[in-house]
Amino acid sequence: MTDFAEAQAAQDAATIGPPLWLLAEVTYRCPLHCVYCYNPVDFAKHEAELSTEEWFKVLREARELGSVQCGFSGGEPMLRDDLELLVAEAHRLGYYTNLLTSGVGLNEKRIDALKEAGLDHIQLSFQDSSREMNDFLSSTRTFDLKRRAATLIKSRGYPMVMNCTIHRHNIDHIEAILQLADEIEAEYVELANTQYYGWAQVNRDQLLPSREQLECAERITNEWREKHGNKMKLFFVVPDYYENRPKKCMNGWGNIFLTITPDGKALPCHTARMLPGLEFPDVRTSSVREIWYESEGFNRYRGTGWMKEPCSSCPEKEKDYGGCRCQAYMVANDPNAADPVCDKSPFHHKIVEAVERAQIPGNPQQVKPLIYRGPKESLQLDRPF
Repeated sequence: MTDFAEAQAAQDAATIGPPLWLLAEVTYRCPLHCVYCYNPVDFAKHEAELSTEEWFKVLREARELGSVQCGFSGGEPMLRDDLELLVAEAHRLGYYTNLLTSGVGLNEKRIDALKEAGLDHIQLSFQDSSREMNDFLSSTRTFDLKRRAATLIKSRGYPMVMNCTIHRHNIDHIEAILQLADEIEAEYVELANTQYYGWAQVNRDQLLPSREQLECAERITNEWREKHGNKMKLFFVVPDYYENRPKKCMNGWGNIFLTITPDGKALPCHTARMLPGLEFPDVRTSSVREIWYESEGFNRYRGTGWMKEPCSSCPEKEKDYGGCRCQAYMVANDPNAADPVCDKSPFHHKIVEAVERAQIPGNPQQVKPLIYRGPKESLQLDRPF
């Protein structure tokens, strides 16, 4: 690095905070085939996974830069034979560690090894409340396995954190999903309405719920809060398509979150590699410090200087930073555009049209066959989302 680059990096470090949250996507491999998976649609083209030693380097460099929390995800992270080693190294370095898992592969031997390695937290996903719907939505027979995984998690003293992605096919089952959460003694439940990226974008018209469904599900969730108090903390996340102002993407582009993909690409969010004309650095050839402070990929949409109208003169631009760049690209075909969720966007009508279609029972778009996540499908689809 030149003297000028070193001085610039020092100046940037003084004004740009560290990547506090590191998401280690250790593999795209997964035994499930969820129709709403946020993994890139073209994941099958990115098979060269980082080695154990390469992940150690990432963990060390991110920690030196100031990262404090590390999430291990995928795909299914349990498919990495070295997961316990990665967790142990993260724990040794001082991270708070979190495992996001479907439960597949989480047996007594491995959960004990993860506990010994210092794993702090486990989030377990369900697709629905019943065996039939859970297995239909993931195209696997995993419901009973998930129930056993929940028992293992509780037996090892972990808090029971349950996640269920909500969409048109299961939103009417909210009551039963909450009953399942109660049965497995969940302390935290995230009812995360599908956001339309990756495979969810491919299946958007089949997954987007109606307004009536959404309001009913939120009402039932609120009734459970009132009935059960603090016994179970419930988080109900509304889909962006039903908002008229965008969310601050990942708390601001290149502000807090750093995602490392299985093949070593460093991203400001887990879907950013879809964006055209933007080269993201690789941890095999760049240090985390160089990636965070110097790379074009992390600097392109930092702050507000990149904005054009209507964002550049918007009084809320420091609040939402223009919303999601990936959503702008997918809907407006322009990653520099205002997030079309915003009603000030000239492309907002596309969001409105999708929502209006969702209100029509039996709309032909809603009953098209779902496209399941899988390597064959990944290679056949020609768009990166």
